Amino acid sequence: MRRYSILPSLLVLLSAAAQVTVNGPMQGYADLVEASIWLQCDRASKVELAYWDETQPDRVIRTGELATTAENAHALTFRIGGLEPGHRYGYRVILDGKAMAVGDTLRFSTQPLWRWRGDPPPFKMALGSCAYANEERYDRPGKPYGDGMEIFNSIADQDPDLMLWLGDNIYLREPDWGSWSGILHRYTHTRSLPALQRLLRSTKHVAIWDDHDFGPNDADASFVNAPLTRTAFDLFWANPSSGAPGATGITTMLQYHDIDMFLLDDRSARVPVGMKSLSPTILGPAQIDWLIQALKYSRAPFKMVAVGSQFLSTENAWENFATIPAERQGIIDRIKAEGITGVVFLTGDRHFTELSMLDFGDGNVIHDLTVSPLTAGVYKGSGNNSLLVDGTHVEQRAFGLLDFTGPANARKMGIEVRDTQGTLLWQRTIDAPARKP
Repeated sequence: MRRYSILPSLLVLLSAAAQVTVNGPMQGYADLVEASIWLQCDRASKVELAYWDETQPDRVIRTGELATTAENAHALTFRIGGLEPGHRYGYRVILDGKAMAVGDTLRFSTQPLWRWRGDPPPFKMALGSCAYANEERYDRPGKPYGDGMEIFNSIADQDPDLMLWLGDNIYLREPDWGSWSGILHRYTHTRSLPALQRLLRSTKHVAIWDDHDFGPNDADASFVNAPLTRTAFDLFWANPSSGAPGATGITTMLQYHDIDMFLLDDRSARVPVGMKSLSPTILGPAQIDWLIQALKYSRAPFKMVAVGSQFLSTENAWENFATIPAERQGIIDRIKAEGITGVVFLTGDRHFTELSMLDFGDGNVIHDLTVSPLTAGVYKGSGNNSLLVDGTHVEQRAFGLLDFTGPANARKMGIEVRDTQGTLLWQRTIDAPARKP
């Protein structure tokens, strides 16, 4: 991938007479003929994008204007259709008729049309969870919980094609989760971080949520303001869709080249342990049924299942799947019974990083890569995870990188875990399972 530099400054000068603060713009998900661009202004504005295919720089196309509103925190998403597969586009943001000056040209790209034409392209995906941005007036007294904001530039330095946010992306606090204005304040505060702007602009972003995006700590399906936090999630993230057939919440699925990614919702159907009249669940029967059917349908060499709660770990602690062993084992048994291969869970929440592996003994293996935290506090594990891969447990702020390479019949997934400064902590390589004839 060709590199290009992006100015990280949040404050964007439009003219000597007027200044508008803009968060982003951020690239959302892009398919073969459509791409999405999110941005947020600090006031009511009329916004338009001017874009051009880099092979035809003189042919500039304009999207038409969208108006920001205070009710939506002046945030909006452009979904640009009619694009060409595998092309790169430059673009400018036009605010109230004036071009936003950001230094070097902003860019987005579409996925290539490779099927039936050759091997899938290589690509790199960054991932992480638990991003806490301090705000002293609303934080708990004492030592600040968030730190290490330079990690976002360290991720951008790796030049990923895609960033997957694994939940606890904003950390709603007591003044936030009880109102629409509070929820919007928390999203806006996090998206306003100067340290985040370069990463927002330089790659595509998709996300899931966990309890701190959904509501209070350990929030479950009873949280009364879940409709508000879901609306805010959809407003601030440009996922390809929101909601899966038969399942409520933010669940969706996307394809990136030859890799299928299943983005799950571990909150909207959650019933906590300890209920007497309801069966505890993390995903709920409808979402599990959809997941198993979608995994069975998938022909991807790696099937990435992103969920906020740690899945494979055998340590019965906090909110991971080991606390509801029947649901965890039921999913494992159905994956095995259906002959589904290449399943990799991508999880967060635990405030430490580790790789777990379950080997069925017949050549089929499930992995679970937990990556946490990005900027929140670090916790210690108990050491009771019997499926832990030796040498992968990390108790410090970190992010992950997945590098997909190789021809269609021999794909490999490289895993790297790096610290706040981008220093490599450990790496592994996993081969895709052999294709069935």
